[in-house]
Amino acid sequence: MLREIIPQVTMEMAAHYTGNPERIRHFMKVWGYARTIGQLEHLDRRTQLILELAALTHGIGDRGQAPESCTGEQPENPTSAEALLARLGYPKEIIQRVCWLIDHHRICGERTSPDCQILIEADFLANLDEGNLSPDGAREKIFRTESGTALLDALFPQAN
Repeated sequence: MLREIIPQVTMEMAAHYTGNPERIRHFMKVWGYARTIGQLEHLDRRTQLILELAALTHGIGDRGQAPESCTGEQPENPTSAEALLARLGYPKEIIQRVCWLIDHHRICGERTSPDCQILIEADFLANLDEGNLSPDGAREKIFRTESGTALLDALFPQAN
């Protein structure tokens, strides 16, 4: 099931961001990091699917805007992702969880669910790679998973 779904959503998102290669590269990076971390953290299949859908669609509401850092309560509008996933026939409970993750992935503080934490880490890694954020203090402030921390250390050894 996952093999058919992810490429379909990827192409929908690429079409959404036609002419904006930076945004396409960004969501692809976030998806790659989230997929890897989720698999290494042994998420169940349903949670992994939801995580990957959220990673692909997490920025759909900010067409053309640069990603921002996690600086406090700054929820995004997941309405576009909801419409996209509904049009593609996803079940309501999956859409609701994806939208919740999109709405909460930039809010710092205590994270209670692995999928939300992984999405935060994946988005942060992509933003670091794009030069939008500084790695200073990221290890202590952002990263909670062993796999995300290992990726941070591999990509940005100066963040240790």
